[in-house]
Amino acid sequence: MTNVLGLALVLSSFMAIAQERLAVPDARSLMLAAIDAPDGQAHGVLSGPMADAITARFKATSPVYIDVSTERRYAQPGCRRLKVSFWQDGVQLPGEPGPRRRTIDFGINYCRDGLPPRSLS
Repeated sequence: MTNVLGLALVLSSFMAIAQERLAVPDARSLMLAAIDAPDGQAHGVLSGPMADAITARFKATSPVYIDVSTERRYAQPGCRRLKVSFWQDGVQLPGEPGPRRRTIDFGINYCRDGLPPRSLS
């Protein structure tokens, strides 16, 4: 009975995470959403052929999640330094003993027009 209750709690948390995230084909829309968000953050889940290929290749046990947060606001309107994180649970890499969560983080200077800011001040 305890295992069933534990599984139910895990599944309900997973469903809450999945429902709060926007399905996106790439990170661009989340980057724009983070620029516009009062708290500077946006969260999504990668969807479509790219997501399917990544999940199949690494035999992962979860979708590819994307989190974008603002690290710095530039003087130029609509321009930010963003931290973009892609993460997935249950990723099995060649030569590794077992699956685990893997994360790829990168920073990018980005503006609403898709270009970098003219100045970093």
